[in-house]
Amino acid sequence: MGILDKFENGVERAVNNAFTRFARSEVKPVELVSALRREVDDRAAVVDRDRTVVPNDFVIELSTSDYDQIEAWGAETLADEFAANVTDHAASQRYAFVGPVTVSFAEDPDLETGRFTVKSSTVRGAVAPATTAAPSPRHPLLDIDGQRYLLTGPVTVIGRGSEADIIVDDPGVSRRHLEIRVTPDGVIATDLGST
Repeated sequence: MGILDKFENGVERAVNNAFTRFARSEVKPVELVSALRREVDDRAAVVDRDRTVVPNDFVIELSTSDYDQIEAWGAETLADEFAANVTDHAASQRYAFVGPVTVSFAEDPDLETGRFTVKSSTVRGAVAPATTAAPSPRHPLLDIDGQRYLLTGPVTVIGRGSEADIIVDDPGVSRRHLEIRVTPDGVIATDLGST
């Protein structure tokens, strides 16, 4: 992120804070998405020349009235939409995740209506959304019906059960159907024989 981008973000925050103080309206989804994108950009960590890792776990803390409004709109649906938006933004910036992207909401009674905070962290998972087309021997890419996953852990289980790392909604797939191991010698796929 360049100096002008940081300056622009600073001006945007100052203007938003000034308007929020005088016009105490509830938060809008577009404001939350912008804050998530900003958090991703601000916390991007360059690991090497071709890899910049960003947070993948986000908690949006809201005032009581804003939290109630998010619940009324459908918190789970909004969280899924926000996670997809963060993934798209990361792909456009060529960022990488180390685990699945999650967004959740929390109530903070100390916040005033229209105010919110975003807390983020990097949480390793067995799979992460693929944001680039460049897999590596250490992190191979898996494509299931057009959905791409970067295998970030040594073992990944595919199945239709909730305990699987990658869940496939297909009655012909077992709860724990396939195990993929990433080893220094290559990738090994094992049929788990589950029904």
